[in-house]
Amino acid sequence: MATFDLILTGGTVHTPGGPVQAPVGVRDGRIAAIGDAGDAGRTIDCTGLDILPGVIDSQVHFREPGLVHKEDLESGSRAAVLGGVTAVFEMPNTNPNTDSADALADKVARARHRMWCDHAFYVGATAGNAEQLGELERLPGAAGVKIFMGSSTGNLLIDGDRDLARVLASGRRRCAIHAEDEGRMIARQGERVEGDPSSHPVWRDDESAMIATRRILSLARAAGRPVHVLHITTPAELALIAEHRDIATAEVTPQHLTLAGEEAYPRLGTHAQMNPPIRSGAHRDGLWRWLSQGIPDVIGSDHAPHTLEEKAKTYPASPSGMPGVQTLLPLMLTHVAAGRLTLQRLIELTSAGPQRVFGINGKGRIAVGYDADFTVVDLKARWTVTREEQATRAGWSPFEGDEMTGKPLGTIVRGHVAMWDGQLGEAAAGETVRFEPFLLR
Repeated sequence: MATFDLILTGGTVHTPGGPVQAPVGVRDGRIAAIGDAGDAGRTIDCTGLDILPGVIDSQVHFREPGLVHKEDLESGSRAAVLGGVTAVFEMPNTNPNTDSADALADKVARARHRMWCDHAFYVGATAGNAEQLGELERLPGAAGVKIFMGSSTGNLLIDGDRDLARVLASGRRRCAIHAEDEGRMIARQGERVEGDPSSHPVWRDDESAMIATRRILSLARAAGRPVHVLHITTPAELALIAEHRDIATAEVTPQHLTLAGEEAYPRLGTHAQMNPPIRSGAHRDGLWRWLSQGIPDVIGSDHAPHTLEEKAKTYPASPSGMPGVQTLLPLMLTHVAAGRLTLQRLIELTSAGPQRVFGINGKGRIAVGYDADFTVVDLKARWTVTREEQATRAGWSPFEGDEMTGKPLGTIVRGHVAMWDGQLGEAAAGETVRFEPFLLR
């Protein structure tokens, strides 16, 4: 009889072949058996629960170093595992920027013994480091290269075609893109109305997104470099990406799939302000139509916390961004409960999709030999989001008071129980994410 470190019993296990009722045995941090009984150091009864592959959030801003009054690696990762997230990719617009080997190594060191989930860090592209990016993207802990084509939080910006081409020519891994056209947004600053955050999507309009996405697809094709367009807000962009699937993948966020500007700005004010903006209900519905066509590859939270004091500033002095890593899965499970997508499609968007898009090694599915990353959920649980439950240092959520259907009850990272029933595990045990070796040569 086999001996395991951990066995999950009684749950519905979502394998690549579909859901099965079977125990899952874990040994040395990896899945050792599906369906085989045995002894274990710890057994967790998951009767009535669903065991999903560990959720991967490939876009978070945890603000460390330099902006830790908003968030840090410990608090952000704590929010992640409380929300059922087992791994995150963290963004480079910190202070200083993550744009060098030393800055990347510093983040990796800061994460050790402090982050509750597994992690990797994007390297920010600049005109000054373009030729070094091919080396930087291969360093331990690197998630790849991030390009900001439009200004957002921080001072990473690279918007000229010549510099963008230099970045795309350096390296081979898929580049993550914030696609808003800086020139158009500068020209349209007069569209902002002081005190009225509903003017945010008028200023940063559909065309500012479409121009940037069209430009980066053209440059990527010329360079032969794959790109991943983040937080898409317009159906037209997804239609364009559908014509360029050989070089382009796409992300949508739970907030753009959930909120509509007509309701969100009057109710939430600057708490609904983010880049790219929350747009109309018609935009939201269009994203759902394309999601049903299989075009978005991943769901990312774009967790971008700011304090309540910062958000209380009068628009447009108020900063853009909202917390989201802790509510990513609950929001999407609620959409599953409402029949907007299947649980199988959600698994593709949050586990198998990120693995495929970024070439993650050993994650994204429940299969023998893979990391023992599990997100255990109660699909029937009905509950309400409260401010008090939010682990982010920002201390708020735009979804406070909203009723959810479906709740993460357990987060298991390489066999370590990081969270169970709202309680954190014994210690933070996150490690750097591994990537397929061929990407790092």
